[in-house]
Amino acid sequence: MTLIRQATNTDKSLWNNYVIEHGDHSPYHLFAWKNAVRDAYSHKEHYLLAEDIVNGESKIVGVFPLIIFNKPLSKPSLCTLPFCDVGGILANNDKIQAMLLAESKKIAELYQAKFIELRYSTTTPYDIDSAKNAEKVSMLMPLPENSELLFSSFKSKLRSQIRKAEKNGLTYKVGSEKAMLDDFYQVFAHNMKALGSPVHAKQWFVSLLAYYQQNMIISIVYQGDIPVGGGIVLIAGNKAAIPWASTRAEYNRLSPNMMLYWSLLKYLCDNNVSEFDFGRSSFGEGTFKFKQQWGAKPVPLNWTKIYLPATNQDNENDKSNSSNLRNMVENIWRKLPLALTVFIGPKIRKYISL
Repeated sequence: MTLIRQATNTDKSLWNNYVIEHGDHSPYHLFAWKNAVRDAYSHKEHYLLAEDIVNGESKIVGVFPLIIFNKPLSKPSLCTLPFCDVGGILANNDKIQAMLLAESKKIAELYQAKFIELRYSTTTPYDIDSAKNAEKVSMLMPLPENSELLFSSFKSKLRSQIRKAEKNGLTYKVGSEKAMLDDFYQVFAHNMKALGSPVHAKQWFVSLLAYYQQNMIISIVYQGDIPVGGGIVLIAGNKAAIPWASTRAEYNRLSPNMMLYWSLLKYLCDNNVSEFDFGRSSFGEGTFKFKQQWGAKPVPLNWTKIYLPATNQDNENDKSNSSNLRNMVENIWRKLPLALTVFIGPKIRKYISL
């Protein structure tokens, strides 16, 4: 008999073990993501767990991480998961997946939520035509047994670009030290302002490190004592993903981005990680080509909104109007003082699910 219940903190180890053993898992599925979201942004969660009870023994057969997303002046929604690309249901079979989804609809009705947002990465084999037609793709890269094999697999142009950063006098540091977050956030906040996007709270990264611990790797690239690039990688079992990477535009001529990604890929290869997720891109655009040169291949992202019967999908904001408003806000944001964006940004960012 399969039962669905809400996971508690005592289920952390069982949950994480199931996630890591499931073929479609991501680092975002770990319990750590839930705790960081709660501590940094105070969003409530409903982490659903499916378990089989056989002869009095329980065995986890599915998990469904859900965050209750409350935006001001709007109906709540259920998101799986916010602030990342993937986070849908992990289950042993379709029947258990359907049971978890049915339970999530009951929770949505309880909160009078407008919709449930599911974020999947397709499990179909790499197919160029499917990737071209997808709105967004994940860029996934298999990693060899060690960094020497990885470096030798690169084309000569890529190897030269990595060496260029070294020749330009850049250095890097890789670790999981809390003090490194100061330098990372300095670079990250500058980059978000340049992009016209509200920045995450520094507490968000502090909370992530507190819960992921050694499964969160930070790399900082320096010119002398000045941090010019920074990235964060999260690890779950044999998989890793890079949700945030930034460089200071005025130093890009020195190739800090090449050193940043190489430093992280090198670390992962030498620490038993076999798959690296470069994150989402639009097919054929600049970030897509940057990731593709390392050997990453596109896998379509399948993001779906399930609207509740009492709501109306047509009430969603018109996309063209939203796009125009976003462009206007981005232009204004770029002109604000950095300190002001760091102060205001997190108050807005907590309500932006991507």
